[in-house]
Amino acid sequence: MAMRFMTKVLVLMAVLLTTAVQARSSDGQHLLVFGDSLSAAYGIDIEKGWASLLAQHWQQNGKPHRLTNASISGETTDGGLARLPVTLQEIKPDIVAIELGANDGLRGHPLTRIQANLERMVDLVEAAGAQPIVIGISLPPSHGPRYVDGFRSLFAKVAEAKQVPFIDFYRAEFFDQPGYIQEDGMHPTEAPQPLIRDAVLGFLEQQNLLQ
Repeated sequence: MAMRFMTKVLVLMAVLLTTAVQARSSDGQHLLVFGDSLSAAYGIDIEKGWASLLAQHWQQNGKPHRLTNASISGETTDGGLARLPVTLQEIKPDIVAIELGANDGLRGHPLTRIQANLERMVDLVEAAGAQPIVIGISLPPSHGPRYVDGFRSLFAKVAEAKQVPFIDFYRAEFFDQPGYIQEDGMHPTEAPQPLIRDAVLGFLEQQNLLQ
C-alpha cells in the first residue's frame, strides 16, 4: 500500500513539475512522454524542452492534440516499470512515447534486464488501450564498444519484437554542433530542442498516429 501511494505521488509530481502544455480541445490524441532527463529538459527551462515545444506547437497551430510529460530525471527502466501502471490509470493517454534506459546503461545494468523491462512496459501500454512508441538512445563511448553497441541495438529489437513504432534519438544533428551538448557531455542544450521536436512531430505524422 505504501509503495503504491509513493508511486502515485511520483506520478503526480512528474506531471506537475513538467508543467505540460495541453491543447484546449479534447478531440485529438493525448500523447504521454514517459522518459528520463532527456525528455524532462534537464539543465534547461522546462518550457524550452522538446516535449513542451511540441505541445506549444499544437496549441499555436490550433491542433486538438494534448501532451503530458511524465518524465523524471534519473529514472531507470525499473522505476519506470513500477510507476507506469498508475501513470496510465491517471493520464489515460492514446499514445505513449517510452524514452528510458540511459540511466540503466550508465549504471551498467544487464542489457537483458533493460530489454525485458522495456518489453513489459510496451505490454502494459497496449493492455491500457494505448499505442506505444519506443525511443532509441545511446551511451558515451567510455562504456566500451561491446556494451554500447548492445545497448544501442536493444531498443530497435524491442520495437521489432513487439511490432511497435521506433524512433532513434541518437542522431548526429541533435549533438554534432558546438553548443548542442551541456558541459556534462550527455544532455542536450536548449539549441537542439526544436530539432528534436520537429523529428518527433514528423515521425508521429508519418506513422499516422495523429488522427
